[in-house]
Amino acid sequence: MKNLVLVSHGTFAEGLKSVMLMLAGEQAKEIIAVGLEDGMSAEEFAKKFADAISHIKEEDEIILLGDLIGGSPLTNAMEQISNKGMLDKTVIFGGMNLAMALTATLMKDAVDMDMLRENLINEAKDAVKEFVVEPQDEDDEDDI
Repeated sequence: MKNLVLVSHGTFAEGLKSVMLMLAGEQAKEIIAVGLEDGMSAEEFAKKFADAISHIKEEDEIILLGDLIGGSPLTNAMEQISNKGMLDKTVIFGGMNLAMALTATLMKDAVDMDMLRENLINEAKDAVKEFVVEPQDEDDEDDI
């Protein structure tokens, strides 16, 4: 089984899971989301994270999405996954966004980890674009 795990500063991971439940329904119910709350120590986060992934079995795989590469939620999550002996069964991404999480949720059970890895990177890159609004001519005001 592939497990999608989201980690972040604050409530970003939990909020993203909430959106995933709206968009993907049942497929998003098993997402694990853990946030480093304001005032929480790294040790408290590590314990909270370890508890959240305690049900993941040795034969499972993990897709770990974090808000920032090098951020303490992601590095502490990686340490706990390593302590569980599953780092070699984990793909890890920083800079998570909605497109990545949605792709991971919908594709994780349909493709192998290499294809999933490639799709997540592509989705993340394609999701970031500048939205340019062209100014309208004064003659076009009636069209609004």
